[in-house]
Amino acid sequence: MPGDRQPRSYDGLTVALAVETLAWDEAGLGDIASRAQAVFAAAARRIDLPDDIVSEIGLTLADDATVREANAEWRGKDKPTNILSFPMAGPGATPGPLLGDLILAYETVAREAALEDKPFDAHFRHLLVHGFLHLVGYDHVDESEAEAMERLEVEILAEMGIADPYAEGTETPAMTPVEP
Repeated sequence: MPGDRQPRSYDGLTVALAVETLAWDEAGLGDIASRAQAVFAAAARRIDLPDDIVSEIGLTLADDATVREANAEWRGKDKPTNILSFPMAGPGATPGPLLGDLILAYETVAREAALEDKPFDAHFRHLLVHGFLHLVGYDHVDESEAEAMERLEVEILAEMGIADPYAEGTETPAMTPVEP
């Protein structure tokens, strides 16, 4: 049909992967960089991000101790969390080629997946979507922002065949707004 646009592929998106904890290699995720690239591409397509904007995302797979230290330094919270996002563009700015960095804590991610009776891979991909949305400017500080961000997450995950992580009985504790 005239005017139909081909879906963007985001083939040029590079995931700069650093695996700092052996447990990630043993988590059964396969080719983690390719899996992350596919998740980020799906999220970028869903929000219709121009494919020339997205070129690189840093992804560090660490442990609770490392994430706790970063969380204390950058957010003033002396505890581990599942994922931290460090966008390169400030609030309201247009994202640039290097979107930013994500860091995940293995023990927290594994514990949440087990407590919520979710496949580890599905929870991992949910967190990648969540982190990606933060890198491009989404947040969940107030209720309306949280609802919009969660709706996008659910839609992106559904495209990957992953169930709604916010459905009753599956709430992800660290995905709700953190108290100030």
